[in-house]
Amino acid sequence: MNAVIVAVVIMLVLSVLRVNVVFSLAIGALAGGITAGMTLDETMTSFVNGLGDGAEVALSYGMLGGLAIAISKTGMSELLVSSVLNLVKREGDSQKSSLAKALVFFVILLMSIFSQNLIPIHIAFIPLLIPPIIKILNLMQIDRRLIACILAFGLITPYMSLPFGFGLVYQGIVADQITAAGLAITKSDVYGPMLIPAIGMFVGLIVAFFVFRKPRTYENIVVDTELKVTIEKKNIFFTIIALIATVIVQIPAIVPLESGAMFLGALAGVIILYVTGALKWSEADQVLTDGMRLMAFIGLVMIASSGFAQVVRDTGHVESLVNGATLILGDNKGLAVLIMLLIGLIIDMGIGSSFATIPIIAAIFVPISVEFGLSPAAIITLIGTAGALGDAGSPASDSTLGPTAGLNVDGQHDHIRDTCIPTFFIFNIPLMIFGWVAVMFFS
Repeated sequence: MNAVIVAVVIMLVLSVLRVNVVFSLAIGALAGGITAGMTLDETMTSFVNGLGDGAEVALSYGMLGGLAIAISKTGMSELLVSSVLNLVKREGDSQKSSLAKALVFFVILLMSIFSQNLIPIHIAFIPLLIPPIIKILNLMQIDRRLIACILAFGLITPYMSLPFGFGLVYQGIVADQITAAGLAITKSDVYGPMLIPAIGMFVGLIVAFFVFRKPRTYENIVVDTELKVTIEKKNIFFTIIALIATVIVQIPAIVPLESGAMFLGALAGVIILYVTGALKWSEADQVLTDGMRLMAFIGLVMIASSGFAQVVRDTGHVESLVNGATLILGDNKGLAVLIMLLIGLIIDMGIGSSFATIPIIAAIFVPISVEFGLSPAAIITLIGTAGALGDAGSPASDSTLGPTAGLNVDGQHDHIRDTCIPTFFIFNIPLMIFGWVAVMFFS
């Protein structure tokens, strides 16, 4: 049996059975190596050698987690929440106020987009922003499934399509793993092709506004959402400076770096908060440690997935899988692309991380794509889209866990029925369609 198939299937089955993703990746890698005839020592050596490929991403995530918590301690998050509440109240609390609803939608969408790029704090903003405005959402009878879709759009689309913040990390992983699989490309090559699949996500967002437009009634259950951090103007000013520095460091035209831009950007932001006193020295160590702990699991998944991908490559069975796929599919390029996108969807649904899916699928898809004569732009689009598919809808994804954590603060928002299922259908269908069209266009 093909070792690649064995490794992927075991990893997927274990993930679906809710076995920890890191353990699932490790066990899948061991099974794949042994199936290929590698000794236990050879398999483990291959796995460990591959771990280093995910180190930069894991370190960048840790630094971003520290930056996220540091920002929350400066009062920036409380200022944003207060501003939202004041603006909505100014427009009136009536459920008929379309302007107030539009304002709420816009602020949530803007914050979720910024959390990936401009203010790269990932899902850390959700428990700070959403619970305090739950009462406002209830008064306006806004369907929380729509809010879940808005948040998912903002958490996924920016990293797919914009080369900043988490987008720089994701597109860097795509470039690195495609290169490792035998097709040399750079990070700058990824940005353009991924804009077309991103349009599919935008179409899904429009559909969400139509599908969940009807009022939905929720009980007004009292929850503790009191803002406890004192807002100081000078701290807000220094925080803005830190955020600007974080973004500037990541712009290749300003700071030309082959790697480490995300880490250096987060480091620059943290240092500015340190030096200016916006982050208190007495609290800094604990704050940064808590932030790194926030992102530690994601970093471990990235590292483990890189080890898994290395074992898959070292089995030598990728070539036989490619040959088998070409024999079955013949010269049907369109069907081959569709099947690879579906496989990416299944893997991401099981793992719950687009970033961790890329190393797994790139080792398999790149050789198959080359065999079918796909252009580099088409392969980039295929890998990038296949990796993103399933992030919306996966029960283990940050893009679903984060929204549920904020929206279910009063126990009236179910993770599967109100977040996973709606976001799965709303976004994955158009993303699949636009991704397939883009790959065929570039091919």
